[in-house]
Amino acid sequence: MSSTRPRSRTPTAVRVRKHRAALRAAGLRPIQIWVPDVRSKHFAAQARRQSRAIANSAQEQEDLAFIESIADWSAT
Repeated sequence: MSSTRPRSRTPTAVRVRKHRAALRAAGLRPIQIWVPDVRSKHFAAQARRQSRAIANSAQEQEDLAFIESIADWSAT
C-alpha cells in the first residue's frame, strides 16, 4: 500500500528539532503536563470515595457554604 503523500527527504527527528528551535526562537518553551485520566475506572471510584467522604463529613455544610461563596455562577 503506497502513501499518496510524497515522503520528505528530511528525517522526522531533524524536522521536529527545527520546529522546536523555531518555537524557542519565538520565545516559547516546551512543557509537559500530566493530568488524571478521567475516563479510567480508578478515577471514577476515587471520585466517588472522596465525594462520600465529604458528604459524611461533619464540616460538609461549612465546606459547601465556602464553595458557594467563591463560585462564579455567571460563567454557567
